[in-house]
Amino acid sequence: MSKPTPARNRTTNWSSYTASLRKRGSLLIWLDKEMTWLAPHDGSPGRPAV
Repeated sequence: MSKPTPARNRTTNWSSYTASLRKRGSLLIWLDKEMTWLAPHDGSPGRPAV
């Protein structure tokens, strides 16, 4: 029994495709000013857990 040929997806709306690629590369970061940025040192080696 032979394998079926895989479906080919053809792009017909290139402007939408290009815009979606640009949007996919954007990165949105939310920062909270109330957040504790540095954990207190507890004496153990390595990076702090919090």
